[in-house]
Formats: sequence, C-alpha cells, structure tokens
Amino acid sequence: MHVFLTGASGYIGSSVLRALVAHEHEVTALVRTDQKAQAVRDAGGRAIVGDVTDTEVVRRLAHEADAVVHTASARGIDPDFIATVLGALAGTPKPFVHTGGIFTFGNSTDISEQSPVSPPVMTAWRAPNEATVRASDACTTIIAPGIVYGRGAGIPAMFVGDGEHEVRLVGDGSQRWTTVHIDDLGELYVLALHRGEQDGYVVAATGDNPTVREIAEAGAHGSPVVAESVDASRRRLGDEYADALLLHQEASGAHARAAFGWNPTRPSLVEDLADGSYVR
Repeated sequence: MHVFLTGASGYIGSSVLRALVAHEHEVTALVRTDQKAQAVRDAGGRAIVGDVTDTEVVRRLAHEADAVVHTASARGIDPDFIATVLGALAGTPKPFVHTGGIFTFGNSTDISEQSPVSPPVMTAWRAPNEATVRASDACTTIIAPGIVYGRGAGIPAMFVGDGEHEVRLVGDGSQRWTTVHIDDLGELYVLALHRGEQDGYVVAATGDNPTVREIAEAGAHGSPVVAESVDASRRRLGDEYADALLLHQEASGAHARAAFGWNPTRPSLVEDLADGSYVR
C-alpha cells in the first residue's frame, strides 16, 4: 500500500512512519524542510518538501496514494486539509486515518468509543473537524490516543527528575491518565489502515491508567515530588494546558484489541520512566 503521511517528523508521525515501513508499505511524507525530508528518507520513506496547507499538493498526493494518514492535526490546519482529502478520496475505497485525542472525553473513569464528549478549551476545536470526517462517505477512522509516552519524549517527560531539583505535580497528582506507548500506537495506525472502516473510531489506550503522582514518582529519580494547587498549576502551565492535564481519565482500550487485533506489548509508563527510555 502506498500511504500519504503528514507529520512524519513529529512524535506520533515518526512512529507511524516506522511502523508502516516495517510492514513493507510505501510511504510518501509531506514535510516542511530539507532536514526533515532527510530524516524521512533515513527511516525508509519518500519525502516531499512542502506544506500541509498547500491544498493543491495535498490533493495531488491524496490522489496518487492508496491511503492517507494525518498526524499533523492542528487547529489552523485541519479544516482545509480534511476537506481536501475527503474530496480527493470521494467515491474510492482508499482509507483515511485522522488523529484525535483522549482529552476530547473530559473527566471519565470509563472512556470508550461511545462515551459522551466534553473537551477542555485546549482541544475543543477538534470537535467540528472530527464531525466532518465522520459525516463523510469516505473510509475514515479517527484514532484518539491517550497520553503518549516512550522514547524519552511526550508529556510525561515533564516529570523526569535529576535527583536534585523538585518535580512538580499537576495539582495534587491524584488524577489518573490513560496512556499508550508511542511504538504500540504506531502499530495501531497500521491496523486501522488495513481495517479500512467507514466511520471508524478507536481509543488508543493500553488499559494502564496510573495517577499523576505515580508517574512523577517513577520519573523523579531521587528528586523531591511536590504537589501544588490547581491555581498554581494554571499559573505555571497556562490555564488551558493545566486544565487538560488535570482531567481524570481512565480507559481500557478494549475495542482496539477486539476489533483491530491490537496487542500492545511495550513497558508501562511507570516502568519506562523508572528504568527505560527516560533515564538520563
């Protein structure tokens, strides 16, 4: 399968690129610089230097490919990009996999694909774009990743300590995060392409839902772990970001396993922070 991929130099997109190449798919990635293009080629893909806001280029690449994966999802990008891709794929069986996010569901102790949505301000912009994807007659799947971790990056890196300076929680750290390893997530994107659903939606979560305090204590490596008030977190991180990280979210990822045959195998977030890719 020839896949047109966006965001190939980003955290999620680079994992999707690795997984696609490992499964012997041909990948054409649209990237913004020659340096990023070289990184794509080094990973086994083909690179086109351009911009995802260039609708003519996006339309051409969507027509030329057998499938489209969009991991460069952003507020100012998605409306035109989605409209262009859906137009190019109309009347074809080509799958389009779009990236959502777990914050969409707000506070919940049992997030599933049927859960009501209640996004924080930071990600409320996703809702109309996802509605457009789901209302189309194309073969579309939206993947909503949990808190993504692994390879020493992602949001959890904020809790990596040096054994000396304090590691600050977000609030009191009692909230739980639903999580997914970056490499397991890349595999799920490939499975979603192979499945090629019409109006598919899948929560990408391994079922591991540690508290923020457990996460921070695993990553602190001797640094003191310090709670703070909600107001203090909002001042430090900004209102929108803090409010998203203060959400209490739990998910099992049962649908991804049952319907897609997904089998996440990487270490848990707490394990990875304690002695894995985050150890300096």
